[in-house]
Amino acid sequence: MNLFSLKGKSIIVTGATGILGNAFINAIAEAGGNIGILGRNKIVADQRANAINENKGNAISLIADVTNEDQLQGAKEIFLKRFGEIDGLVNAAGGNMPEAVIQPDKNIFSANIDALEKVVKLNLFGTVLPTQVFGNAMEQNGGSIVNISSVSSVRALTRVMGYSLAKSSIDSYTRWMSVELANRYGEKIRMNSIMPGFFLTEQNKTLLTREDGSYTERGNLIIQNTPFKRMGHPDELKGALIWLLSNASSFVTGTSIPVDGGFTAFSGV
Repeated sequence: MNLFSLKGKSIIVTGATGILGNAFINAIAEAGGNIGILGRNKIVADQRANAINENKGNAISLIADVTNEDQLQGAKEIFLKRFGEIDGLVNAAGGNMPEAVIQPDKNIFSANIDALEKVVKLNLFGTVLPTQVFGNAMEQNGGSIVNISSVSSVRALTRVMGYSLAKSSIDSYTRWMSVELANRYGEKIRMNSIMPGFFLTEQNKTLLTREDGSYTERGNLIIQNTPFKRMGHPDELKGALIWLLSNASSFVTGTSIPVDGGFTAFSGV
């Protein structure tokens, strides 16, 4: 028996049209799972589902905004009609926005509150709401829920206050919900999170890289404070994800797994 196999398991990935989301859906396909590719970009979702299906996988695109309950309910109905059950959920939707970034030359007491609220809504409630909608389908057969945290939840990173607040809240939510799930369902439904270090995405590349691909001052500081002296590749998140979704982690719940090249372990000295 392969403890890391996802064969026969049906898993929804939110934010699946993003860079990290692409690594997640490919990892699940490689492990034999059925995949719901959930995102707002229909063209990308369809392309990724078609690519997996052409490679003898089993995927379906689900178009929904993670902060819109009606759209999520519609996606749930489509997924259940196709696969019959939900065995896993990866809450990968999230990100930052330029208006919520507090630049060094800006007054710290005049932050854009509207933008901060939008970032918190996307990252935190864009995790809580899909769990509410898809989670109750796991009550009978059980399942594993994986949230996406960030090193910004445990290390103070300048400029990204809203993102840091949201990711810290996801850590708290993961611990709280994992305990509540265990109290109500025993070991049937587990919740954990992955804490990525620095990976280049559409949201952070303007902060970390210049147009020529070289690192900005901030990017170089990250490399300097990462013991591996580089940023991560999205594929390096696959192992932690498959472990948390599979039976190999059957006694693991309420944890946050750092995948950060040693960033959170390093004191800077």
